[in-house]
Amino acid sequence: MTSLSTAAQSGGLPPADEAAPPGPEKVRRRRRPLSSRALPYLLLAPALLFELLVHVIPMLTGVAISFLKLNAFYLRHWLQAPFAGFDNYAFSVNFNSAIGAGLLRSVGVTILFSVVVVSLSWLLGIFGATLLQRSFRGRAILRTIFLVPYALPVFASVIVWKFMLSQDTGMVNHVLSSLHLSDGKTFWLLGNNAFVSTAIVAVWRLWPFALLTLMAGMQSIPTDIYEAASVDGAGMWQQFRRLTLPMLKPVDQVLILVLFLWTFNDFNVPYTLFADSPPASADLVTIHIRQSSFITWNFGLGSAMSVLMLLFLLVVTVGYLFVTSRRTHDA
Repeated sequence: MTSLSTAAQSGGLPPADEAAPPGPEKVRRRRRPLSSRALPYLLLAPALLFELLVHVIPMLTGVAISFLKLNAFYLRHWLQAPFAGFDNYAFSVNFNSAIGAGLLRSVGVTILFSVVVVSLSWLLGIFGATLLQRSFRGRAILRTIFLVPYALPVFASVIVWKFMLSQDTGMVNHVLSSLHLSDGKTFWLLGNNAFVSTAIVAVWRLWPFALLTLMAGMQSIPTDIYEAASVDGAGMWQQFRRLTLPMLKPVDQVLILVLFLWTFNDFNVPYTLFADSPPASADLVTIHIRQSSFITWNFGLGSAMSVLMLLFLLVVTVGYLFVTSRRTHDA
């Protein structure tokens, strides 16, 4: 035994563990690093493929179309459409022309619409989250009722609003007339009232999301902080202003950005209310770009407007994150 060990150590015979063939345990040990490295990529592969098919490829196709003179004459053979260079972009930003002036007015209406909807949604959300923060009988039922607008299908809920806002048979005019607040003949979907109606429906759709997000943020605040503030004599308003709002800043930073992007890109609410003929006061940019593409059959121009809106939102997002992150860092 001693001689065999000596011979193996001297190089005459291989060691016993090297001479023996690899067993199943050793094979599994060799394969495990490869599978562990590939597992995250395999799990991410369906999401990446879905993102590629749904977002990346259509977006790149839209960017390519924006450089083509793709109108009604080339729809059947759109790959043979002549190259337009930056002409579609030049038409879109030429504010002395009807096309550029219309796009600029639509962007202004959309920015005002987004500011109004985001502000009201956040105010209603923080108000509801503060009321529902304390425990009381029926709180779970109220939470469920408040979240119903967000859970309903958007087309079904907005069509109901369209019926309610109808001038002759709508419930809104009937209720206001019964309360002697109007003559019951108001056109809510025409003129300047169209902006108010669209904003009300959008706030009704979005504020439950703000409520849900802010409630989750409030529940992450330790309760002993409020108890200590109460011991020091701080009232509810001081606790809300000095504790709740500052500690919700990270939540608000993300929430306001998400609400703004959703509102600015909202297509379902205005299209369900007005279809292809929105009033000038409710001419949001999503409907305006659709009309430029499908009403005039100029898809190159519509794609150029879409790319410009994408760049605008990227600039706004980067600027917003830079300013809010800097304030948080300074605080």
